[in-house]
Amino acid sequence: MDEARAKLLEYRASIDNLDAALIHILAERFRCTKAVGALKAANKMPAADPQREQQQIARLRRLADEAHLDPDFAEKILTFIAREVIRHHEAIAEERASAGN
Repeated sequence: MDEARAKLLEYRASIDNLDAALIHILAERFRCTKAVGALKAANKMPAADPQREQQQIARLRRLADEAHLDPDFAEKILTFIAREVIRHHEAIAEERASAGN
């Protein structure tokens, strides 16, 4: 039982480290997409790019499959993130339009 508890703590420590890495990676991703949103707003480009989104879904589904991760799960995560990015891009565009008025 002590050996099992020690192994459980080891797994949980790894999970905690991975969760922290995920948060930092997402934060960096959103810093980049914020810059994209500002660029799009400054150039009056649409917040969403459905063609790019479809390409990304296909690419990440392929990567997920190669990594032995459920591609449907990967697509759900990407879709969620993409919706949030688009929401941010729309907000940036609205702020820019309001500032110009």
